[in-house]
Amino acid sequence: MITNKFKLNSVLISMMLAAGTTAQAQQATDETEVINVTGIRGSLASAANIKRESTGVVDAITAEDIGKFPDTNLAESLQRITGVSIDRANNEGNQVTVRGFGPSFNLVTLNGRQMPNSSALASAGISRSFNFREIGSETVSAVEVHKTGRADINSGGIGATIDIQTGRPLAYGGFKAAGSLKGVIDTSVDTGSKVTPEVSAMVSNTFADDTFGVLFAVSHAARDSHTDRVGTQGGWATGYPGQENPDTSAIDTTRNPDLNTWRVPTVDLDAQDTERERQNAQLVLQWAPNDDITATFDYVLSRLDEKSTMNRTSFWFDNVQTGKADVNGTIINPARENDELNFWAWEYAYKTENDSVGLNLEWQASDSLSFDFDAHQSTSHANPGGLPAEVVTNLKNPFGDAAPVTIRADFSTDMPSVSYDDSALPGGAFNKANIEGDLYQERGYEIENTITQIQIDGRWENLDDGGLVAINFGYSNTVYEVDSDNIYSANFALGGDELDLTGLDLTFSPGDIGFEQRSTFSAAQFMDLVRSQDKYNPASHSRNGIEEDTNALYVSFDFDTDFNGMPFTANLGLRHETTDVTSYSVLKPTIGFNWITPLQMSAILADDEVTTILDGKYSHYLPSMNLSLEIQEDLVARFSYSNTIARSNIGSMFPATSLNLHRSGGPFKASEGNPNLLPYEAKNLDLSVEWYYDDASYISVGHFRKEVDNFIAIREEDRVIEGPSGLLTDPSVNPRGNCPEGTVADPIAACVSQPTDPVITWEFSVPQNIDSTEVNGWEFNVQHMFGETGFGAIANYTLVNETDVYNPYSLVNDFALTGLSDSANLVGFYEKEDFSIRVAYNWRDEFLLAGGNSPTFTEAYSQIDVSASYDINDTVSVFIDAINITDETTRRHGRFSNQIIDFEQYGARYNVGVRASF
Repeated sequence: MITNKFKLNSVLISMMLAAGTTAQAQQATDETEVINVTGIRGSLASAANIKRESTGVVDAITAEDIGKFPDTNLAESLQRITGVSIDRANNEGNQVTVRGFGPSFNLVTLNGRQMPNSSALASAGISRSFNFREIGSETVSAVEVHKTGRADINSGGIGATIDIQTGRPLAYGGFKAAGSLKGVIDTSVDTGSKVTPEVSAMVSNTFADDTFGVLFAVSHAARDSHTDRVGTQGGWATGYPGQENPDTSAIDTTRNPDLNTWRVPTVDLDAQDTERERQNAQLVLQWAPNDDITATFDYVLSRLDEKSTMNRTSFWFDNVQTGKADVNGTIINPARENDELNFWAWEYAYKTENDSVGLNLEWQASDSLSFDFDAHQSTSHANPGGLPAEVVTNLKNPFGDAAPVTIRADFSTDMPSVSYDDSALPGGAFNKANIEGDLYQERGYEIENTITQIQIDGRWENLDDGGLVAINFGYSNTVYEVDSDNIYSANFALGGDELDLTGLDLTFSPGDIGFEQRSTFSAAQFMDLVRSQDKYNPASHSRNGIEEDTNALYVSFDFDTDFNGMPFTANLGLRHETTDVTSYSVLKPTIGFNWITPLQMSAILADDEVTTILDGKYSHYLPSMNLSLEIQEDLVARFSYSNTIARSNIGSMFPATSLNLHRSGGPFKASEGNPNLLPYEAKNLDLSVEWYYDDASYISVGHFRKEVDNFIAIREEDRVIEGPSGLLTDPSVNPRGNCPEGTVADPIAACVSQPTDPVITWEFSVPQNIDSTEVNGWEFNVQHMFGETGFGAIANYTLVNETDVYNPYSLVNDFALTGLSDSANLVGFYEKEDFSIRVAYNWRDEFLLAGGNSPTFTEAYSQIDVSASYDINDTVSVFIDAINITDETTRRHGRFSNQIIDFEQYGARYNVGVRASF
């Protein structure tokens, strides 16, 4: 286990405590005007002022009033900014994409501090990407999106650095309080509460002649929801499920000359119910004993508790006997005899606990010299206690010639349909007498991600030397540490009479897409039967971790002068970073396989764990240049150039080898991490013009170009694997005895891998730094206030292009960038006296969600949201928010439109409540 090498020493702690306690102050080089905003127009005026006065290209959203951020979800607010688009999870904004660069390419900070992230679901992996669902918006005063690099900003964001700023008691001054109570009305709810509460409160006060301040904020949010889904799983791929001699006569050989065909293992009909609770709290203490010193302490807490139950009725094509390809190569009518229907139940249950403690000291050492010292330790802990976060269980019809079911699917259109012949089963496939157990899987992560960071910033100003007005300098040390425990248990041999289902409550309701009925049962109840009948296999654990220790130094120069009579400002800087990387894996290696069912071969693990530790190191010089020229009054031109980096996903850097798929007859798929991955490196160029023609009204046009090196992609190659007992072999190729038989806990010797069995050739996936790519685009934005009428409007559009576009007909797509898409917003509002209303339309074009040989594309999506409020008096207002009022759906597909992956429907959501401020 890697230990945290960085500790706050007693000298630093004593110095900070002597000065007082603190939180993070705003970056010293961002001297933006503070505006006391109220209302939509005031918020937009404040955001426009931040954009105009900032160094580089910065867009912002500010609160309309204390405790009143424009949207209840921060990601949904950010999507209103030009160049920013979002992913949605369960019909909520989840993660952001900036200028075509997805969540892992953007750095999210809280008051300038880098924040950790963790997730318990195996499907989510281990990512650096911040989850905006975990933070309520009630205590947020502003969010700034820094689209250009700067020496004093932490590295890690190629797309942007997004800084979430929260309130400070000394900035508010005096007594302030705000609170809200609302009901969340989710029209999708099937089971659970259609109306759930959200409560928030904040109180801030200053004492001793405004030299000491306290702010405390708390919020609680609950939401129940329902999702209906039609889709597939396993990915559209060549060669799986197996099929001999498909009909390829319809393929267009001008586009697909190799007659490649793509098939998918399943067709699914899902219904999922979710309960989510979120708690946020913040405590801020500030002390300013004199005009030269301000000390702050803060503690930020968030808790996310999410539970879901899901039932799925599906086909699983273990192989495809017949099928015809369409013009592209998609097998559109797969069919198989002597098969079965599958009845699945899922249960998700996990928690995420986030805590951040910070100390900050601002010191005006002299009229010209100031310092800002900041230290924090922040932790994100997913699934504390290490229980499985996901439980998967399955029932099925008896398999084989004795009671065959013929299954067929139709993928000729965008919505699939199924059909089946169950006439050989007396009573049919949905008769409980014809349903037996099949399998269970328990899986998930326990992850603890800790960031410990010290930052020291200095500013020497009032130089008045040839236009040089300030020199900025600083040092930071950031230790990024992740420890993960991958939990897995399974039993794939629960068919026939192996599991007594007498106590299982299995019911059916009307189906869809050709399934006569939907199945419903409890995964938890199924697991109770497994345990009570002694069919549970002990969970295996594999532990992985990484530690990145980064030291950074920077210096930058601020200039303010005239050029041919035009005001000219510049910030020129250089940042140097050195990162030491140590990664480890601890697991029991696979020594062979146990063939227990016609399809499943379970891995046989060694008795002893093996630990692998690898080290790496890299350094970067990151120059930046941000120039602005006021061509004439209110007309500003900008030029920016910078080098930035973004580090690879954590899960890609673990040294362990993972055996991801090992079924009888194949395919055999494995992957391993690469601890020596270098960060993505980007050279960024920005040109923009902004015209601030009236109060809170402006037009901006910007062009950006990003050249990205060290692009990380997956290389696939064929390998054999040497286990502790020799090469891994396949016992299913030449069957012995009555194999397959036995269980995971009680293997039959004849069904276990022998050295004389054929050696398995694995399809290995390895992340590597491959090559480079280029992204360029345009941003257009108009924000206009119609005089004093109370009406206003915002329209923006982002156009993004990449040199390496995913080719659906190619089997090699190394460089296609995920998240790349055009986007647009159109917002209209009216605000007069006590009443305000806003209508917001958001659109995002189709984008590549996941690459590789089985890609996922998210189709174009648009959504309309409406919000309105009425001030009863100076203190109390009532409001209503309507989200996704047209009940838009989300659809994802593979290489081609009819290769459906997900079609999800959520429904509209409404918030109705009352807000008060004092």
